[in-house]
Amino acid sequence: MSIDASTQKNKSPMSLVLLPIKGQLTVASLLAAIGIMLTMVPLVGIAKIANIALTHFDSEAVWQIVTVSLICLFAGLIINTLAEYYVHCADNRLTHRLRNDAIKRLSQVPLGWFTGRASGDVKQAMQDDVGALHDLTAHFFTMIARAVAVVLFSAIYLFWMNWQLAILTCIPFVSFFILYGRAYKAGADFMGDFIKGMVRIDNAVVEFISGIPVVKAFGAAGRAHSSYREAVDEFAKAFRNMIGATTGSVSSANAVMNPVTVLGFILAIGLLFIAMEWIAPTEIIPFLLIAPGICAPMLMISFITHGLRNATSSAERLHGLLNTPTLEQPEILAEKPKNTVVKFEHVNYGYDAEHLVVNDFNLTLKTGTVTAIVGASGAGKSTIARLLLRFFDPTEGKITLGDVDLKDFPSQALYQNIGFVLQEVRLIHASIRDNIALAAPNATQDEVEAAAKAANIHQRIMALPNGYDSVIGEDAILSGGEQQRISIARAILLDPPILVLDEATAAADADNEAIIQEALSRFAVGRTLLIIAHRLDTIMYADHIVVMDEGKIIEEGSHSELLKCDGKYAQLWAQGKY
Repeated sequence: MSIDASTQKNKSPMSLVLLPIKGQLTVASLLAAIGIMLTMVPLVGIAKIANIALTHFDSEAVWQIVTVSLICLFAGLIINTLAEYYVHCADNRLTHRLRNDAIKRLSQVPLGWFTGRASGDVKQAMQDDVGALHDLTAHFFTMIARAVAVVLFSAIYLFWMNWQLAILTCIPFVSFFILYGRAYKAGADFMGDFIKGMVRIDNAVVEFISGIPVVKAFGAAGRAHSSYREAVDEFAKAFRNMIGATTGSVSSANAVMNPVTVLGFILAIGLLFIAMEWIAPTEIIPFLLIAPGICAPMLMISFITHGLRNATSSAERLHGLLNTPTLEQPEILAEKPKNTVVKFEHVNYGYDAEHLVVNDFNLTLKTGTVTAIVGASGAGKSTIARLLLRFFDPTEGKITLGDVDLKDFPSQALYQNIGFVLQEVRLIHASIRDNIALAAPNATQDEVEAAAKAANIHQRIMALPNGYDSVIGEDAILSGGEQQRISIARAILLDPPILVLDEATAAADADNEAIIQEALSRFAVGRTLLIIAHRLDTIMYADHIVVMDEGKIIEEGSHSELLKCDGKYAQLWAQGKY
């Protein structure tokens, strides 16, 4: 959805989101307005017929009125049907475009963007907010057009019949808007808390469901439920505050706008006018027929205007998502890397300006060597791995591969050179074959199987009912270690010269860890490795070991050199931990 900066500056988020179907919405709204006005012609006809019946009956005039009324009624119904079809086509077009644009945008944002957001937030924007716009695009504009058309048609007709009585007829409707406006203003003060409460519940539900295995294993049901209960309590509080502020005014407004109330008011005023001989008795008939019919569209306007606030919030979130900063990258690799040497040069990175996770980091990964990074939790180890994988860019400094800045690599070219196996396994809902061949979709079956064999997962796959056609999560229920071996097979098939291992065996049991370590050892031969160590005994044979603390390198060297220094590494080794 490409919109220039000046247009974005002058338009609201909702206008920008709806811009692709603005013309279709306008046409549909005009058709809906014309259609509803045509369907109101029979009411005017009934008033005319009543007047003829009570004064001087003329059958020919009655039949003419009936004919015109029926033609207008059916024409209005047809035009309304066309309006509904047209606006729903527009809604389908917008929904399709928004979901495609959102997927395209998310595929271009830095992978680190996802780590700072709850999955419930992304799900709300991708699914709930797009769904919420359906009421706006498919119903709001045509409904508001019909409601406004009914009110205008009725007002013009009644003022034409008798402007004095028409002015008094407006009293209930003006009172309704005053009362409802007061309720809208009162509710607006609490709407922000109401929407935040809904978002918090969504996130709490996602977190609770994902944590159910831990709850069952450790029986921490009270603490596990507390986040969800707090979210529900906060939402209930916000809901009570909003309802308490609006109920009185809304109830009064609805009572005033009741058709019986309007009919009684008009009848009383009309009888007074008749008693004062200001109008003939037949002149009140159009007001009794038409005016109560204004109540429904008035209530509809208030109802859909209330729902407009939710749609506005959805449009704002979608607009924000569609304008999320993307990872800048060229379309093609202009300069090929000279070699596979990786250099971190004065790299700084922080999630905010005040706290640097990585501070003036300098490191060279020589071709064919194994470099391990160790340190306490929070030292910045995984951040270094993710910077190399360009999940996000350094705030200062640069990272080069073969003297070419990583920013000059298209993503596809970068990941052909740098493979990775992370602690958090990510498999898609597809067959095992598709998961392994994700980065090499043209790979043959033999190549996929060879990669699986190298990752020590081939036999487990063949034991499944559908083998490589088994779908993850359906007929392939795999353990964490088995899923990790699938991700290793994926990396093996890509065959990159550089490999990043970020605590790849941290979540595996002893048996799986041994199998994974064996697969990784075979795969690592001849490659440049960056290992984020989980245990020191797994990296003691590394060519170069880097010890990090608070984002800085405090020691580096081989295992024996670091032990001789009797520093932080030696202390960790003596303690048998990192």
